[in-house]
Amino acid sequence: MNEKLKEKIRESLSSVLPITLIVLFLSVTLAPMEVGTLVLFLTGAVLLIIGMGFFQLGAEMAMTPLGQGVGGSLIRSGRIPLVLLVSFVMGVIITIAEPDLQVLANQVASIPNPVLIWTVAVGVGLFLVVAVLRILFHVPLSRMLVVFYILLFLFSFLSPDSFTTVAFDSGGVTTGPMTVPFIMALGVGFSAPRSDRDGASDSFGLVSLCSIGPIAMVLLLGIFYNPTEAAYAVTEIPNVSTTADVMWEFLNAIPHYAQEVAISLLPVAGVFAVFQLITRSYHKRQLLRMIVGIVYTILGLILFLTGVNVGFAPVGNLLGSGLVENSFRWLLIPIGIAIGYYIVKAEPAVQVLNNQVEDLTGGTISHKMMNHALSIGVACAVALAMVRVLTGINLYWIIIPGYAISLILTRFVPPVFVGIAFDSGGVASGPMTSTFLLPLAMGACAAVGGNVVTDAFGVVALVAMAPLIAIQVMGLVYVHRSKAVPQPAADLAEDTVVNIEEDFE
Repeated sequence: MNEKLKEKIRESLSSVLPITLIVLFLSVTLAPMEVGTLVLFLTGAVLLIIGMGFFQLGAEMAMTPLGQGVGGSLIRSGRIPLVLLVSFVMGVIITIAEPDLQVLANQVASIPNPVLIWTVAVGVGLFLVVAVLRILFHVPLSRMLVVFYILLFLFSFLSPDSFTTVAFDSGGVTTGPMTVPFIMALGVGFSAPRSDRDGASDSFGLVSLCSIGPIAMVLLLGIFYNPTEAAYAVTEIPNVSTTADVMWEFLNAIPHYAQEVAISLLPVAGVFAVFQLITRSYHKRQLLRMIVGIVYTILGLILFLTGVNVGFAPVGNLLGSGLVENSFRWLLIPIGIAIGYYIVKAEPAVQVLNNQVEDLTGGTISHKMMNHALSIGVACAVALAMVRVLTGINLYWIIIPGYAISLILTRFVPPVFVGIAFDSGGVASGPMTSTFLLPLAMGACAAVGGNVVTDAFGVVALVAMAPLIAIQVMGLVYVHRSKAVPQPAADLAEDTVVNIEEDFE
């Protein structure tokens, strides 16, 4: 086996193993489940680990160089209308290929899947154009974030209450394992030719702005589409009693997800082929490597989605209902903290982001630092989500103060930390969140008799919000420590943060 692939699978194993052990422990203590269901979960975990390994290697080999190549070529062309048009089209195409969005669309039964998917895709395309304009005209990210989030909350007051949670969740799931590698690499391609001091920090921020587009568009959809309510589809638990039943559940699901992934990735492959024919940017060996990377990406996503949707989502729903159907339902909060701490490590897009951050900052912000900060932030977010499930607290009471704190912090941390923080918010809420945490919250909410749409939905939005605060706090600590060390070391540390593009170059 390829040594690089072995390394990726080992990383996936270390990420998924903790959450698997937590579920195993709960299955024999607070929430007992049938042996067949447990085997279903374990089989899904194995497919998830292997699939994540293939996906991460494929994204590294194909999506990242493609994004950088397209971004760099567009900027060098000097034709702004062409840059904006291609950015919009690529934003729409890459979002339609996003597996997380399919999961959310299946949950919201009152809106046809194509309507919701195209609404979100257009939102990403429009705000990718906004993000590109920000880079081209050197507009500070923090200023744009303040303006757009104020507009979002104004829209949310006009939209039906049942759509607020769905809209903010859509912003979280859109930036997942397909969009993040490409969009981040596109930002690097756009920023690389620049020689000014803000070039590297401006390569971050595309993901964060692309997360705003879907929220705004779904809120507008709620205002004008005006359905009676944002209903949800209940996750069905397969009836399995033997290992053969488990095997057939996965084998029957693989063709469906293979077709879904193939259709979703076909436009991306088409863009790659057209780009190569026009620009001849990649030599023969690199071209072959990228083709293999696309194959790895397809294979990885098929295994990942099959494992998560067949094994993880049903067990998440069952686990949620089992945990609250006893006198210790408040244990759902500490259990949510433990699950939140480890589940973010299992998100494939998080690992892609962390690796790119470490590379672009020359190790100043390490993979380990990012993982630790994200885990703490998401653990707190899941705890708040479980409090909402048990008490029915309105999402506004958490999300408005949370975003207010996040936007205030942008005034006190270096720009590079602002971009990384808001990008991290988008990637933290990926397929593991939408297919395990959301069903967990739904199962618990249904068991306590709450309103699933208003009380369970919103967990993705809270997970997406937490890194905004956690990463910027990490930036404040870093700046404080830099100022505390003696001269000239303090100057060196400060220069490392402010002029981080030197490490990139």
